[in-house]
Amino acid sequence: MIVLAGLLIGAAYGAFSARRRGGRGLDMLQYGAAYAIMLALIGLLLTIYLHRTLAG
Repeated sequence: MIVLAGLLIGAAYGAFSARRRGGRGLDMLQYGAAYAIMLALIGLLLTIYLHRTLAG
């Protein structure tokens, strides 16, 4: 669930960030994809860490 939340939050934040900078549709798509991948990977690492520490 953390990975999916990171994916959705990253996509939304990236699109808003590109729009704020005056980007067009493809710019918003690229920023959204980049932020989504980055936050999904952070969420994956956090999920693995929590699973290993709490499932002791």
